[in-house]
Amino acid sequence: MSKKVGVLGSGQVGQTLAAGFAKHGYQVMIGSDTSEKREELGASLKGIEVGTFADAARFGEILVFAVKGMGALGALKSAGQHNFKGKTVIDTTNPIAQTQPLDGVIQYYTEQNHSLMERLNSVAPEAHWVKAFSCVGAAKMVNPDFGGVKPTMFICGNHAGAKHDAGRILDQFGWEVEDMGSIAAAEAIESLAILWCIPGFLQNRWTYALKMLK
Repeated sequence: MSKKVGVLGSGQVGQTLAAGFAKHGYQVMIGSDTSEKREELGASLKGIEVGTFADAARFGEILVFAVKGMGALGALKSAGQHNFKGKTVIDTTNPIAQTQPLDGVIQYYTEQNHSLMERLNSVAPEAHWVKAFSCVGAAKMVNPDFGGVKPTMFICGNHAGAKHDAGRILDQFGWEVEDMGSIAAAEAIESLAILWCIPGFLQNRWTYALKMLK
């Protein structure tokens, strides 16, 4: 598996995952769509290259798509769909609308039974999309400590090799992996973030993860 990772997205999730990959010995470039943010990242991140979305997409042989859901399609086009061709792309995004949560329940802009990852796949179908890291906060994405209990990361995608790559990364990052099958499961996995956010908005509980008991 390649050790060159391009992270598209410079928010908390993108920076957390970029640092996590660097910690585990990967070569990492993080991409941002603004020059000001690139300057900030260059000054604050050590051992991680900084570039545009297109730079990061070209650099990585494995890509992490960690932009805000509202800007996901624009970021994909800015990065260049051709730079995604044939690559494992770990998609962390959720289609969160700009409306305020209702009693702690965030709103999505996608229709029922449709996912953001399916939209991304329709624009860049030659990428090997894998949904992951979408149902947990950035604070617990990399080697979370729950007293020796591994939390569960639900993944899905159409390419077996890409899911294998994602599974190896998730194992390094301290997760138990549950493969939910094809890209058709992306809507169900994205919906888990709605559930995950409710304790955060209602009780300020943002540092937990989900676990499948078997």
